[in-house]
Amino acid sequence: MLFRKNKITLIACGILGIFGAGALAHADAVTDWNAITLDAVTAGRPGPIGMVDVALVQAAVHDAVQALDRRYEPYHVEIRGARGRRSAAVAAAAHDMLVGMFENQSMNLDTLYFNYLANYGLTGDPGILVGQKVAARMLPLRRVNPDPLPPPFVGGTEIGVWRPTNSFLGSPPAPPPFSPMVTPWMAELDPFTLTSPTRFRAPPPPSLTSARYARDYNEVKALGALTGSARTPEQTDIAYFYSENFPAQWNRTLRGIANRYLRKTGDSARLFALANMAGADALITSWDSKTHYVFWRPLTAIQEGDHDGNPHTAGDPAWQPLINNPNYPDYTSGANCLTGAMTRTLQLFFGMDKVTFEATTNAPLAVKKTRTYHRFSEAMQDVVDARIWLGIHFRFTDLEGRTQGQRVAEWTSNHFLLPLEDRDD
Repeated sequence: MLFRKNKITLIACGILGIFGAGALAHADAVTDWNAITLDAVTAGRPGPIGMVDVALVQAAVHDAVQALDRRYEPYHVEIRGARGRRSAAVAAAAHDMLVGMFENQSMNLDTLYFNYLANYGLTGDPGILVGQKVAARMLPLRRVNPDPLPPPFVGGTEIGVWRPTNSFLGSPPAPPPFSPMVTPWMAELDPFTLTSPTRFRAPPPPSLTSARYARDYNEVKALGALTGSARTPEQTDIAYFYSENFPAQWNRTLRGIANRYLRKTGDSARLFALANMAGADALITSWDSKTHYVFWRPLTAIQEGDHDGNPHTAGDPAWQPLINNPNYPDYTSGANCLTGAMTRTLQLFFGMDKVTFEATTNAPLAVKKTRTYHRFSEAMQDVVDARIWLGIHFRFTDLEGRTQGQRVAEWTSNHFLLPLEDRDD
C-alpha cells in the first residue's frame, strides 16, 4: 500500500474536508517564523549545511507547541504543566534557537521578535517561557562545524572520479574556480532520525562501461549543454526554476501548503519538523554517498568521454553545462534527495499524492516564477528532469537521490512525532 491509512497520514478527517471546500489562505506563527528562520540560516550558515539548522529550529518549534497541545510526541523536550498561547511559544522557541546559533544576528532577531510579540498581543504571555525552556534544552543538539576543519577534499584525477572544476562566466550560482568540496564532513554528522548516515547509502553507480551509463551520459550531453542543446524553451525554464537554494525553495512551498490547508498550529509545527528533519537527514545521507563513491560530474565525464572505456560515449573537451557545477561529487543528487524527502513527507502527512499547491522560485533566469502542481509526484519528477537539463547530474544520480530521500522520509514519519494515542505505553 502506498500510503499508511491512519492518524499519522490523515492528521484528521477535517483536512480532507478542506480540500473539497476551497481552502482559504491562513497564516500562523509556524509559517511566520519559518520564513524568519530561513533568512537567518541563509545569512548565517548558507549552503547544504544550513538545512540541519533549519531542522533543529523546526524540531524546537514542534516541541514548544506540543508542550501545550499534547497531541503528538515531542522530538526531544517534554515540559509538563505548560500553559500559554501557542504563537508565543513558537516565537520564543524559534527566536532563542536562532540567537543561540547566530549571535551576530541577535540585534535584528530581537527587533523582529519583540515587534512580533507586540503586534500579536503576546507580550508577557506564559507561552514565552515554554518556548524559552525548549530552546535552552534543544540548542546543545546543534550540529556544529568541526574545529579544526578537516583538510580540503578535492577528489582525484582518475577516470570516473570527481574533481574541482572551473567556473565559466555564465549563470549563477558560481563557486570560486576549482573549489574543493563544500562541507565534506556533513557526511559524518549525527542524523536527526536515522541510526547512522550510512543507513540508506546508495548502491554503487553504474559502471562506466555499462549501457545505462552510456544512455544517461548521452542524455545529459544532449539536453544539459550550455550551447547547442536539444532542450526546448519550456525545459530550459523548468531547469532554471529549480536552480536556486533548495532548502529555501522547499520551505517556501511548505509555507504555502500549510497556509492553504492547515488550521491548527500543532499540525503546521509537526509538518515543518517532519519535513525538515527528513530533509536534513536526506542531505546527510546524500553526502555520505557522495564522499563514499566520489563520482564525477557530467562536465568532467563528457570532457573526458574518450577515455572512459565506453565506445558509446564520445567525448567533447569544450562541453559546458547550462549552469556552473556545484562543488561536490555527482552521486547522489542532494537536490533530489531533499525533494524526495520533502514530497514523500507531504504524501504521508496528507495521506495522498493528489494535492494542489504552488512552488515559486527566486532564480533570476527563470521566466515563470510560480508553478502550480496537482500532485506532489509532479514536482518530484520536474526536479529529476531539471537537474539533467541544467547539465549537472546524470539521470541515475537523480533517481537514486530521490529514492534515498523517500526512504528517509518514510523512516522519519513512521518513527517520530507520532500521535500520542498511537504509542504503546
